[in-house]
Amino acid sequence: MARLEAPCPSCAAPVEFKSRTSLVTICPFCQSVVARGDKKLEDHGRVADLVETQSPLSLGVKGKFRGKPFRIVGRMQYQHSAGGVWDEWYAQFPNGKWGWLAEAQGNFYMTFQKKVKDESGLPSLESLNAGAKIQLGENEFTVAEVGEGTAAGAEGEIPFDFKPGETHPFADLYGPEGQYATLDYGSQPAGYIGWQVSLDEIGMADLRAAEKEAKRIEAKDVSCPQCAGSLKLQAPDETKRVGCPYCGAVLDCDRGNLKYLETLSTKVDPLIEIGAEGTLFDVKYVVIGFMQRSVTFDRKYFWTEYLLYNPSVGFRWLVHSDEHWSFSEPLSPADLHDYKTSAVWDGKTFKLFQRAIARVEYVLGEFYWKVAVGEEVTSRDLICPPYAMSVERSMTQAPPAEEISGKRARMNLGEVNVSLGRYIKHEVIEEAFKLEHQLPRGWKVAPNQPFPCDRGIYLQWLMFGLAMGVIYLGAAAMSDSADPWVLAWGLFLVSVIPIGAGVVNHFFDVKRWSESDYSPYASDD
Repeated sequence: MARLEAPCPSCAAPVEFKSRTSLVTICPFCQSVVARGDKKLEDHGRVADLVETQSPLSLGVKGKFRGKPFRIVGRMQYQHSAGGVWDEWYAQFPNGKWGWLAEAQGNFYMTFQKKVKDESGLPSLESLNAGAKIQLGENEFTVAEVGEGTAAGAEGEIPFDFKPGETHPFADLYGPEGQYATLDYGSQPAGYIGWQVSLDEIGMADLRAAEKEAKRIEAKDVSCPQCAGSLKLQAPDETKRVGCPYCGAVLDCDRGNLKYLETLSTKVDPLIEIGAEGTLFDVKYVVIGFMQRSVTFDRKYFWTEYLLYNPSVGFRWLVHSDEHWSFSEPLSPADLHDYKTSAVWDGKTFKLFQRAIARVEYVLGEFYWKVAVGEEVTSRDLICPPYAMSVERSMTQAPPAEEISGKRARMNLGEVNVSLGRYIKHEVIEEAFKLEHQLPRGWKVAPNQPFPCDRGIYLQWLMFGLAMGVIYLGAAAMSDSADPWVLAWGLFLVSVIPIGAGVVNHFFDVKRWSESDYSPYASDD
């Protein structure tokens, strides 16, 4: 099919449709949405400027997915209702086939459209709740988020009529073995199913180093609008909230532009400074945010979290509670087999430690969502030392008058975030961030603190005991005078250490569970 080329209806500059499946293209000169009509091109308005991200992708880039070549010919950018943006790259395959390569917070998802006539071909939007299980095709998926996105910017060619400013209710779901799906309930309801992929898996391994360096967004120096204090934003185009360290103001951030929201009445000093750089698990991070959170039982219990950022891997957390530390990274909800009072991940069984409502008490530095003091989520913490699993769920309802595809509906907007924390020693953090002061140590046992005595000693004890038995039997076979008490005393002596280790580990574990309502050592009384 010959390419279609004609003057832009808005600025008369030449625009071209390279793909026969594209219905609209974005004029590179005036940013107008140009759509194919029956006989002429139509102007459908202008799009907002794209938010520059540190994406390695760009128009014209070629890749290969499961042996099939594709080329990036278009890009759509959505604004999340909670702040932040994500990109959808239009991937053109041979024979008119196409897919979407979604990119969000350093992760990539290749999806393909599942044809539906209308919303009746999808699960109803009102029936979806974060954390729920639904069947799509032959596999079960976990609903990770029900939210809203607004079509903001675009470039290149798009396979449907792009409407700037249109709101798209959506649901993101995760399935087994890296499967991923997103359900779009906009004016053209559609379901997209695919897989989470890496750049290596789609033939773009060389892009990460070359393109990211060229597109790198440097830290931006700005001034607090409340006190004029100097602030350095490490991720200006991904930051949505900033806490000023000088006056305690909480600031809204739009592409590096700050707006005053409120001043916090309390102040909490971080143990690791904002802007500090450190290498953990062979990845270099910069500390860009700090928050204090709390849960309430008989009283309030506080802990702090440090937001780490690396352009290549995205965001991670350092969690500090009761003078103990954990390094936390996100997990797919579908990878967790959740049984409410226990969970299984990667063959490891996690036991429920606590349920609570976690509340944000204080913020400082940058955050990738519109965090606010007082923000609450329901939280479940499960442990399998040295790991800890946190399952947090947010839930808000949209107004009943919300207009969705010509219908009034009540949406259960919400999100489930699963994170895996691993215990990390104080010395590792001190060395990683080159701290001049020693981090405080505590006497309490952390929920995910490793046992003081290595459990491998029991296996060694068993093997040594078997070896002694074999030696004794060999000696008894060669001599009638072999004394069985020698074997008994020998086994007793070698058992002192593992028995002592077992006692120490038992009381250590009892102390670990002492503040939990779900302790396996609690009496039934």
